[in-house]
Amino acid sequence: MLQSLYDRTIRLADHPHALWVLAFVAFIESSVFPIPPDVLMIPMILARPSRAWLIATVALVFSVLGGLLGYAIGAYFYDSIGQPILEAMGKGHAMQEFNQRFNDFGFWAVLTAGVTPFPYKVITIMSGWTGMPLGTFIATSILARALRFYIVAGLLWGFGEPIRDFIEKRLGLMFTLFIILLIGGFLVVKYI
Repeated sequence: MLQSLYDRTIRLADHPHALWVLAFVAFIESSVFPIPPDVLMIPMILARPSRAWLIATVALVFSVLGGLLGYAIGAYFYDSIGQPILEAMGKGHAMQEFNQRFNDFGFWAVLTAGVTPFPYKVITIMSGWTGMPLGTFIATSILARALRFYIVAGLLWGFGEPIRDFIEKRLGLMFTLFIILLIGGFLVVKYI
């Protein structure tokens, strides 16, 4: 089922209104859809490299807007369903502790999910659920998604088809290693 959804998404890259389709996919991927916008971005940029930056910008804007929907989903469902259940079970205080820990590292959680293969939608919903400050969420989402989409666009614009395999198979790993090294560097500085 996921493969057919993936194949259908790829076919949409040739559609005359592909930018609107990309906007829609980037929006819903940030809260519910399983296929990342990169699947559309890559063939769109390869077909028209002169539009690489426009394509990346559309993905960025609509991904962040979709992230706000994910944030609202987390905030809405926690307040109306999750919190009353936990309080009835006597676990309301445990959620406060979890929320505080998540929000202490929220910047890193959003940044990591925004640039790595980790599902961004999980963090958008968690951010709303834990009450992460909206400004922090928006700023970090813009930073993370801009890094991801503009690096992909830049690589495709500069190298074209030969870089496609690297992006599809290894760029997520490279982003993950970068985040691990970045966090490790901060921890080393903190404890030295």
